[in-house]
Parts: sequence; structure tokens; C-alpha cells
Amino acid sequence: MAILTKYYHILTGLIAFIVYLFTLAPSVIQIDTGELAAVQATLGIAHPTGYPLYTIIGYLFSKIPLPFTTIYQLNLLAAIYCALAVSVFTYTSKFILDNIEVFSFQKKSSAVKKDKKDKRKKSVEVKSARPVLEFNESIKILSSVLAGLSLAFSKTFWFQSTSVEVYSFHLLLMSLIILSLIKAFVNRNESSDDIKTKSWLLFSFFLALGFSNHMTTLLILPGVAYLYFTRWGFNKNSLFRIGIMLLVFFPVLILIYSYFPIRAAQEPYLNWGNPVDWERIYRHISGFQYQVWLFSSADVAKKQFEYFINNFTSEFSITTIIVLFGVIISIIRSSKLFIFFLISFVFTVLYSINYDINDIDAYFLLAYVSLAFFSVMGFAKIFYELSENKAVKRIAVVIIILPVLIQAYSNYNKVGQSEVYVYEDYTKALMNSIEKDAIIFSYQWDYFLSASYYLQFVEDFRRDIAVVDKELLRRSWYFVQLEAKYPGLLDGIKNDITPFLEALKPFERKENFDSNLLETLFRRIMTNLVSTNINKREFYIAPEVVQNEMQRGEFSLPEGYFIVPHLFMFKVTKEQKYIPAPDPDFEIRFPERKDQYVNAIQNFIAGMLISRTFYELQYNKINRAKVYLNKIRKDFPETRIPPQLQNLLDDN
Repeated sequence: MAILTKYYHILTGLIAFIVYLFTLAPSVIQIDTGELAAVQATLGIAHPTGYPLYTIIGYLFSKIPLPFTTIYQLNLLAAIYCALAVSVFTYTSKFILDNIEVFSFQKKSSAVKKDKKDKRKKSVEVKSARPVLEFNESIKILSSVLAGLSLAFSKTFWFQSTSVEVYSFHLLLMSLIILSLIKAFVNRNESSDDIKTKSWLLFSFFLALGFSNHMTTLLILPGVAYLYFTRWGFNKNSLFRIGIMLLVFFPVLILIYSYFPIRAAQEPYLNWGNPVDWERIYRHISGFQYQVWLFSSADVAKKQFEYFINNFTSEFSITTIIVLFGVIISIIRSSKLFIFFLISFVFTVLYSINYDINDIDAYFLLAYVSLAFFSVMGFAKIFYELSENKAVKRIAVVIIILPVLIQAYSNYNKVGQSEVYVYEDYTKALMNSIEKDAIIFSYQWDYFLSASYYLQFVEDFRRDIAVVDKELLRRSWYFVQLEAKYPGLLDGIKNDITPFLEALKPFERKENFDSNLLETLFRRIMTNLVSTNINKREFYIAPEVVQNEMQRGEFSLPEGYFIVPHLFMFKVTKEQKYIPAPDPDFEIRFPERKDQYVNAIQNFIAGMLISRTFYELQYNKINRAKVYLNKIRKDFPETRIPPQLQNLLDDN
């Protein structure tokens, strides 16, 4: 029992970690996991804002000789980060309950009575208002543990533990930031100003670590300002103390971000942004590339806010009731804490709903953490009231644990990634379907481009293939990366790249630029990338490029060239004759639970198989057409078969 009392927070994190192991992804999943895993394993530079500390720690962890693949090992690190965040959160919750009177606005008289006989109390304050809640130790621990597990098994938090993502590390750092902030705020009865300052310096250190990982750390600053000035007031001394804190903050931040120019100068395979000078470093850290999606319109804010509201109850499931009850208790009994977390919640939601991206869930994480802290007060108050009646005390404990168990059960299947191999299978099948030294031109980042980074440069899978991201060709740094990854690929278009980069400079610097000239030069680069490589390498174009850019006339092939539906891609050819394609004997393990990303992959594959079926029929190759159509019927039975092909099915 003493162990439970002393190490309650560690045990809570351990419980979460064990559960996380059952939902851990065995391979790469959608969006950025492949790229981030490759960046960590090869010590590269990730997409903005770069995440240098995350990269360095991931690199060191990947070198530990564990009996796992690199991707599984890095996915495991994400679970470790989240479990540690749960432990820190649980410890912080108990610390708050231990010092709940500090967060009350209740008025106190100046009378202070010393009680030397009771060593457990340093002072007894006579209050003019009603007394604060006095929770016993068991209530504090049990409430903190349940709140910690409630956060651990909330949907978006839990999902961060399943695979490589910067938000898992961000959750750990944010938990440390909040803990150090609360401790610095509570540390008000110390006799030495020096000790008080040290507490805030520790907070400043963790804050710098937070900013070195993700810039959404800024969302906690309004709440920090509230607590800080509530504690110290707005005066010369408080401003001086901020100056001292900045003397810790900036050196730590600069030291960590110095990774960028040092590593970029070495030209790693993955060198997003090529931050070799101050201009590029600033552009990368500030996330300039993504700023176009921030605060773009009121319609975006409305759409994202509606998503947040609709998704809200699924985060904590039935525990939402306890969260809302905790909000009420916090207002009454710990007003300062309520205001701090309310400010953090509001600023997080207001910022995030103005970001026009599909995978917005992780940006609401601080809001969910704030709500989880409210649940601590809810659990504690319920236990407090029920503990007065000894007859129902034990039954009450079981009843209160049930909401957390129900929450974990309801979210388990929503976040579980243990059977997700589809992205690895799709990427490998796609790349294995084409010839040696071929070129792939695509922008399927979420589905296979990101995964190909990991497979090529960590697992050494089909390194011969040049994978070119059509959208990243719009960025000056990408040409440096392509040259490092695939020497000789750009040799034929260097005369096109030079004027394009000149026209691109004012755009990247937010100066006046000629959009028509920029688009013309960009289209020339795409076309000439084909013409200067087609005699040396096979060239494949992804279906999204054909269906969008080529259909709209934004990208055209060199004169005299055509495209032929292959297996997963369209093959560029100069001859208008029958071009054979491999048998569709690939096997892709699709998970039972399908989301928009899995559905998109199915649509990509099924669409290409239908195109190939029509192509075979053009050359009267009925049996070959049936091969591709049967693959659709077998693996993609929900796909709608065009009426023109129904007779082939009837013949089988």
C-alpha cells in the first residue's frame, strides 16, 4: 500500500503504457509518420517547424539495440512519451489538490497562529470566508489517478501514443511546463526570493524545450501570464524576474535550434527547408509554408469549430459528465486554477479552429488537457461527498471507476493501430510494380510519399527509384534535397531551375512577386523533368496528377508523349502501342476499421485497375482485362463497376 501511495503517478503511467502497447502501430501509418521516422533515424530535418530536440532524442533512441524494426521502435517511443506525460499529469493533479487553498480567491485575515505541536502544519490561517475543501490523502491519490487515466484514454491523446508523431513528445513537454508553472506559483511561502526565482527559472527551461519542439506551446502563454502576474503583480520587480527567466529561455532555445544550420550544411537526405542561413532558419521555424492556412476565413473557423463541438463528447465519453462537474467545483473552490485552464482552453480552441487542415485534432490537445485537470476536481468532490457515508464508500469507488473503464473501452477501437499495415503494403506494392531506376511523380503525401521516405532511407527499400513530390517542387530547398537523394535527376533542367528560383525568392520572402511568371516557369520544370529523363529512366505519373493537373492543363507532357494506365500509376510512353503491365498479384492488408485515408488508397487502386481494364479491352485482350477486373471484385467488392465492364463479370 505504501508503494501505491508513493509511486501512484508512476503506476498510472505504467498502466497507460501497457494498454498503449496493444494499440501501437507496427509500421508506418498515414500523413507524416514515415517522414518523421526517417528524419529521426537518419538525423535529418523535418517539415516546419523542424522539431530538432524531438529529432535528436529519436535518433538516439533508434540506436538502442532492441529486437524491433526501426519504425516499431520509434512508435514505441511515442507510447513512452505519452505514458510519461500521464505520469507527470497525475503527479501535478495530486500537487494541485495538496495546495488547493492557494488557488482560491477567498479572503484571509492577517491573523496567523503558530502550532508547534502539530508538525504536519506550518501555519493555520483564519479565513473570513467558508473553508476550502479538505481532501484526505486517499481521495487525492485516487482522484489524480482516475483523472490521469481519463486523459490517457481520451481519444486524441491516446492516438498520439500509437505511432511516430511530434505531438506525443509535445504532450510530455506541456505536462512538464504545467507542473513547473504550478510549482512556481505555489512556492509562495518560501522565505528566500532566490528560491522563488529558481522555481520560475525551471519553468523557463521547460518552456524553452516546449518551443524547441512545437510552436503551439505559445497557446499556454496567456494563462502563464495570468498566473505569473497574479502571483507577483505588475511591477518593476516582476518584469525584472521575467528578464532573468529570458536569460535561461533564449540560450536553451538557440542551442537546440543550432542543430538546423549545423546539420543542413552536411546535406542530409532529408533536409526540409535547407536552413543553412538566418533567412531560411527563420522561415522554417516560423512555419511560413503553412501560414497560408492560418486565419484564412470565417467559413474555415466555423467548419473547424463545428468539428470540435461534434467531436467533443467522443474524447472523454461518459467521463465528460465528471469533467463538466469539475468545472463547476473549480469555479467555486479553486478560482485561479479555473481561470488559468479556462484561458488555456479558450486560446487553444480559438487558434486551432482558424487552421485549415484536415488533421486538426492534435491542435486541440491543450484544450483536452485543460479539461482533464477539471476532472480532477470532479472526481475529488464526488469521493469527498461519498466518503461521508461509510456504507456506500466502497461501492462508490467502483461506480466512479466505471466511467473511465467505459471511456477506455469506447475509444479502444477508435484509436487502435495494431493491425495497420496498409501504408507499408501499398507503398511497397506500388514501388515493386515499376522498373529499376524509374521516376515517380506524385503528391500522395498522406498515403505513400511520406512512407517511402522511411522505406527508402531507413530500410533501404528500392533506393533506386526517384520519388518526386510535385507540390514540394514549388519550394527552393527541395531541389537541394532532390540532388542529394537522387544525383543526376536534375541535370537536364538546371537551366530551368535557375530562373524559377529567382522568381521564387520574392514569394518566399513575402515580397511582391509575378505569379504568372512563377507558374509558367514551374510548369516548364515539370514538363522538362519528363523530357530530360525519359530516355534514361521510366517515368510514372500518379493518378491524382492525371485527374487534376493534367485535366486542368496545369501540367502537360512533352510533345509526342502519352500516358498508359499501368498498375498503380500511369506510365509515360512515346509509342502508341500496347504496353504490358504486371499481374495484380499484390496483397495489401486493409484494416477492419477504415477511415478517409484507407478509403482513399482503395479508391486509388481500384480506379487504376478499372483504367487498366479499359486499356486491355482497347487492344482486345479480354483475358487480361478479366485479370484486373477480378482483382477488383476480390479485393474491392464495394467498388462500383462501370456498366461497360459488367459483361466481363457475367462471363466469369
